[in-house]
Formats: sequence, C-alpha cells, structure tokens
Amino acid sequence: MSSRRRIAVIGAGYWGPNLARNFRASTDWELAYICDLDTERAQRVADSVGGVPVTASLDEVLADSSVDAVAIATPARTHHPIALAALDAGKHVIVEKPLADTRAKGVEMVERARERGLVLMTDHTFCYTPAVLKIRELIADGYLGDILFVDSVRINLGLIQPDVDVFWDLAPHDLSILDFVLPGGLDVTSVAAQGADPLKTGKSCIGYLTIPLRSGGIAHVHVNWLSPTKIRQMVIGGTKRTLVWDDLNPQQRVSVYDRGVDLALQSKETADSQASNVSYRLGDTWAPALPEQEALANVAAEFAAAIREDRAARTSGESGLRVLSVLEAVALSQQVHGAPAPVATEI
Repeated sequence: MSSRRRIAVIGAGYWGPNLARNFRASTDWELAYICDLDTERAQRVADSVGGVPVTASLDEVLADSSVDAVAIATPARTHHPIALAALDAGKHVIVEKPLADTRAKGVEMVERARERGLVLMTDHTFCYTPAVLKIRELIADGYLGDILFVDSVRINLGLIQPDVDVFWDLAPHDLSILDFVLPGGLDVTSVAAQGADPLKTGKSCIGYLTIPLRSGGIAHVHVNWLSPTKIRQMVIGGTKRTLVWDDLNPQQRVSVYDRGVDLALQSKETADSQASNVSYRLGDTWAPALPEQEALANVAAEFAAAIREDRAARTSGESGLRVLSVLEAVALSQQVHGAPAPVATEI
C-alpha cells in the first residue's frame, strides 16, 4: 500500500495552482481533487498538473473517506467555515495566509483542530524559503547573539486591494517571519501603527508598524503599495553580528556582518565618559551558501511530517493566530492615531 496521503486543494484561483503543482510533485502526497465553484478554472489547474478529479462540491470532497487533508486557497473570509467543516469531517487542514479574517474566527479554528486531534497549519510560505530557514538556524545557534532590533521593508507599486489595507496585505509576511525566527516567536504585548491614505482610497496604502520585543529590542515594519521601486529586505541586529536578508538578490540573499557597537560595562562614576567606552567592531562579511529549493515543496513536506509525527507544524494554527492578533492590534492603533494598542494573547 502507498504511504502517501491524499489531499484536496480547495480554490483554483491565484494560489491554488501553486499548491496543486507542489502537492502533485511531492513524494508525501497524492493529489485527490481540485475543488472550485468555477469548474472550468478548476479543470485548467487539473490539466496543468497532469489530470486530477475536479468538483464544485466541497461536500463531495469532505465525504470522501480516502481524503486525509485539504489545502484551502480561497478568500480569507471563507477560510473559517471551510476549515471548520473539514476538521469536523476528520481532515487535516493547511490554510493560506491569513489564517482567517478575524482573530475570533482564528481562535475557533485552532480550538476545533485541538479538539479533533488534527493538524491545522498556516501556509506562511516565506518561512520555508532556504534563506529564512538559514536565518532561523543562525539565530537559534546564537550566532547573532541577543536580538537588538529588526528593520523590515516590504514596498512596491502594488495592487490596492478592495477589502484590506496595506498592513493586512503585506505585513503578514514579515510578521510570520518574525514569529518563525525570533526566540519565543511573536511574543509581544502591544504594537503601534501609523497608516496613510494619500490617494483617498478609504484604507491605508502606506504603513509603519513598531513592535516592542520582550527582550528589550524593537522591530519595525514598513509596508507600502505606492513605491515605484520594489524592496524586500530585513535587517536583524544582534549583540554579536548583524544579518541582512535581501530577497530580491538571488546571488546573495543573506549576508552576515561581524560589525557593530561594543559598549563596555561602566559604573555610575564613569557614566559621564560613556563615549570613551564605546568601540566599533569592523569584522568580516559572510554569505552562507543556500540550497535551491522551492518553498512550497518544503511546506508540503512539513505538513506531511507534522501529521506523520503527530505534532504541531512549524507554522501552526497558533502561529497564524499570533499574526492575526498583531494585525487586529494594528487596526486598533490606527484608530487612535498611532498610539500603542494591546495585542490579545488569550485563546
């Protein structure tokens, strides 16, 4: 008997074809269905991966006892009802970001998966790129030291979304990466966010998000739909080294700088001469070799491993919930003109 599990992709729009292609190519999975209300669109996706059954009926997919899991790639407002129906049918679930369109719905999804003893995974795809996996490894090994700051920039001349602002559209990528690589994850109690809508679209097109870290450091995320240039860059500064991730530089995505500021310990008596105790470290720059792997292939492998090993996925439903919690706090902060807003943590 085959050890591969059977999965159905729900949604054949923007992201569904990518999921279908990677699950079809995976040695862990057998692609069982493409499900979409638009069966012609679903058929095109099915044909592109060599043929697979197509249906417009979610009920048909969930009633099939041979289907072990579903991958949801539908609009965010539909994630909650589809995921709950799948979990109630005994299927493991992976959901594209964001986990849901509200934190309350995300909480219900996490609780239902826990009750059913099933894996609920958030498809935070960037977390499975070779670059971000290496960043996680370097931080976990203490190579950067204690994290002092994170500066993240995700800007482009992008499509203004009809239903969400720039924070909900772009910031989930940066937030999910922070949750994945930082020790303790996205463990924050408050955030401050300022958004601007210079085009009068009714939603923020430019956003600046400040996140105090429990360690005493700080993270800053800049998102923008109106920039004529595209930048995807994150700088992570530690007490030992600083790392720069430039996702648009395929020759050198990750650079590690042995450069920084060393501040000698001083007594109160010498506090006035602080400048004399500061030294600047100017060491080597190193670029780690990264394997050529498609992130979604790693996503498919991790989903299968979490089910097989009966454990939470590395980007679990709880991870998706932490991102949702920050996004809702961002909305609250904008309502009070950038004042800090609390981040909900209770489930």
